[in-house]
Amino acid sequence: MRLAALRCASSGTVDVKVPLNFWCGDRVKIKDVSTTEPVYEPATGRVLCELELCGSLEVNQAVQAAQSAYQAWSRMSGMERAHIMIEAARIIENRREDIAEIEVVNNGKSITEARMDVDSARLCIEYYAGVASTLAGQHIQLPGGSFAYTRREPLGVCVGIGAWNYPFQIAAWKSAPALACGNSMVFKPSPVTPVTAVMLAEIYAKAGTPEGLFNIVQGGQETGSLLCHHPDVAKVSFTGSVPTGKKIMEMCSKGVKQVTLELGGKSPLLIFEDSDLGNAVKGALMANFLSQGQVCSNGTRVFVQRQMLPEFLEEVVRRTKDIEIGDPLLESTRMGALVSRPHLDRVLGYVEQARKEGAKVLCGGEPFVPLDPKLRGGYYMTPCVLGDCTDDMTCVKEEIFGPVMSVLSFETEEEALLRANNSALGLAAGVFTSDVKRAHRVVEHLKAGSCFINNYNITPVEVPFGGFKMSGIGRENGQVTVEHYTQMKTVFVEMGDVDSLF
Repeated sequence: MRLAALRCASSGTVDVKVPLNFWCGDRVKIKDVSTTEPVYEPATGRVLCELELCGSLEVNQAVQAAQSAYQAWSRMSGMERAHIMIEAARIIENRREDIAEIEVVNNGKSITEARMDVDSARLCIEYYAGVASTLAGQHIQLPGGSFAYTRREPLGVCVGIGAWNYPFQIAAWKSAPALACGNSMVFKPSPVTPVTAVMLAEIYAKAGTPEGLFNIVQGGQETGSLLCHHPDVAKVSFTGSVPTGKKIMEMCSKGVKQVTLELGGKSPLLIFEDSDLGNAVKGALMANFLSQGQVCSNGTRVFVQRQMLPEFLEEVVRRTKDIEIGDPLLESTRMGALVSRPHLDRVLGYVEQARKEGAKVLCGGEPFVPLDPKLRGGYYMTPCVLGDCTDDMTCVKEEIFGPVMSVLSFETEEEALLRANNSALGLAAGVFTSDVKRAHRVVEHLKAGSCFINNYNITPVEVPFGGFKMSGIGRENGQVTVEHYTQMKTVFVEMGDVDSLF
């Protein structure tokens, strides 16, 4: 197997296997490659490898492999599936550092965050391994001794389409509930970050899943379209932008396929004057600067009650300026590189637009060039805090998906709620206050799927995650996800004679 040698802060190199497509239990090199795309290392800007894109032939092969594996996997008991999934989680735990380092090299986030993502993936698989043996229906007593019962049955071949901000974690978040419920999966990573999902496929195979249970097809929009239209695909779960989510929903509607859509956000964070200042500032930083601000649930509209605004701004700017930017493989780094050059330029363009519209750049918002010459071609910027923002500014209305915090002021609770809910999106929201009654009252009225009180951006796998309005349909994680990866069959049992009208 050919290896691509990648940079590693601790040992010099990390070996990443190629090719990056995977089905029938092994990595697959496409025989007649018509299209390839370069894959970059965000920290340095250099090309890591060339990605071989899948067409209809390859998509068919992957789906057929998944269909074959589904026949065996779906007949296993929940305990049998759980045993294999627990073994996959154990392998992930043993390979934690290896996976995290490769995630950093392909994504650009800090090694500290990457380790947390790998842990989240492992915990998700462990959680759904526990769920696998609990899948059950219901018994309903009917008159005359007759009865009915329900069965939860798997859907079949499911498709997962991932985003580039959490490559390994999203692959696990989508595959774990699908596999626990007895389905198989074909997963398409983002072509920007294609490397670590294949590692998950190898881990599932090593753990003992049937050959073809979890497959990887690489590609962009065309490959995704082939998956959505494939007649043997029962469900599509997508994480990404609202426009792409709409297209996927439209394509799946032609085959009446089930969909889960985890889409974008422009989430509000409400900070009241009675909040603990230190926690409110830390919450705002976590709500804006995780993964270089490339998080769909980020609370990028920070509403601060006017009485608290001056001290909040002083402290949040001070702490933002102290964020260490640089080599994401170093333990001391807290902000690595954005995922690509075009995306960096886009985010910097939003900062310039905010300046033109009257926002005040309190800190950051500029390209950053690390001192290390190896990193000079990387995609870095300084984290930005924008003051004097108003609701009609572009930076407040549109999802920037970068390290840019927009701070707005408010007077009353009623005003804050009205403005917070004034968005077509509703993925997340947060409130900081020491008044417990206010906290729950405000959360009740926030139009968002995931709400945080006195914290932000925590995503335990036991808890459902997803959005209201145009931020999506369905949920990731938690017990409720079982309903999105199974279908209900009702069985009626007559214990007497047929009561016929004829």
